[in-house]
Amino acid sequence: MGEDLKKMYRTIVSDHFPSEIRITFGDQTLIYKKRTWELEVEPGIFERRGLRYGENPDQEAALYELVAGNLVLGECEFISPGLGLVSSLKETNFIQFGKHPGKINLTDVDNGLNILKYLTEKPACIILKHNNPCGAAYGKTLEEAFFKAFKADRIAAFGGAIVLNRPVDKACAEAIAEHYFEVLTAPEYEEGAIEILKKRKDLRIIRIRRLDRLQEYAKYRIVEFKSLMDGGLIVQVSQENKIRSKADLKPAVAIKEGVEYRCVREPDEREVRDMIFGWAVEMGVTSNSVLFVKNEATVAIGTGEQDRVGCTEIAIFKAYRNLADLLCYERYKIPYKQLELEIEKGLRSLSQKLEIDEETKAQKGGLIGSVMVSDGFLPFRDAADVAIKQGITAILQPGGSVRDDEVIQACNEANPPVAMVFTGQRAFKH
Repeated sequence: MGEDLKKMYRTIVSDHFPSEIRITFGDQTLIYKKRTWELEVEPGIFERRGLRYGENPDQEAALYELVAGNLVLGECEFISPGLGLVSSLKETNFIQFGKHPGKINLTDVDNGLNILKYLTEKPACIILKHNNPCGAAYGKTLEEAFFKAFKADRIAAFGGAIVLNRPVDKACAEAIAEHYFEVLTAPEYEEGAIEILKKRKDLRIIRIRRLDRLQEYAKYRIVEFKSLMDGGLIVQVSQENKIRSKADLKPAVAIKEGVEYRCVREPDEREVRDMIFGWAVEMGVTSNSVLFVKNEATVAIGTGEQDRVGCTEIAIFKAYRNLADLLCYERYKIPYKQLELEIEKGLRSLSQKLEIDEETKAQKGGLIGSVMVSDGFLPFRDAADVAIKQGITAILQPGGSVRDDEVIQACNEANPPVAMVFTGQRAFKH
């Protein structure tokens, strides 16, 4: 039975989707071609196949590339054919097919690119899981960027997808090969790196050379489709990140009953850099979301919650959990949960856990000095209050709540005061 279940995840599901799709917008037509690859389905037997399967092994799926048509709606001109990234992957892009990609693998890569198109100034790494980033970081080197992103959430990174914006060197390859990942995507691989990475037989190793021009994609818009359960569609234009520099930030000011409320402290240069970095990451996080950033690396990311303060509390919990696990792994080479189990079985001393817990508590999960970034406005001051208690120094949020004055007061009442600025833009993603 166990082997049958494992086989389920390695089975390639045949799909019945057509080789071409045409979508007509009035008198404009977009043409899409289904992407397939020549795969070795059995030793010595090759067949042309598309995606392994959809979100689950019992769902058929197909990948389509835009090959003709140039949509213009109003004053917005959308991305045109010939600029494919994930949708145009050929056999030559797959340095190693691994288990052959399914829908989730490629949508994770796509969302990583969606974030990285705003993070091109330095070596950067995004690690994703279930279409959400679990760690994101800039680094002086690509290896440093990977380590910072990985350490942000070592637990969630297991089996995730890595997307990098610089060629992979041997040092970075060695660091990645120490751990289990499903997908690795980069613009190039330097000599010796691929041999190291291929030690992981199931790892999908993808090269997308156009990543060196990824910043050009920041100006393009796409049409997003949401299928409804009754067969209907909701169509929208994709969002554009409008927070690209310090000049794009807006003062946190509110007027309530004729009284002006204003944050008494402005963010410093480090906090501004973390805000801009964090907002780029927010472009790829399922809402409601709150994340914490320090030194251009995520500390913790809370995703997909129904209330803002609950999401903040979950992100704080994850920061503590992740730091405790990281300290445990660095000290004893085992996960924190395994440490707890071995203590319960009498195999380790309770003092080992207590030392880690005390250090995690003293560092407040690594949140001291971090910037809080929220994809929607703070409807009450509660989310700010719980974050301020953890030692954050600045907040970035859209603004526009009827209680902005209360959130501003929460920042001003903090000791020392917490800086806050507005984006004037919401970043919901569903």
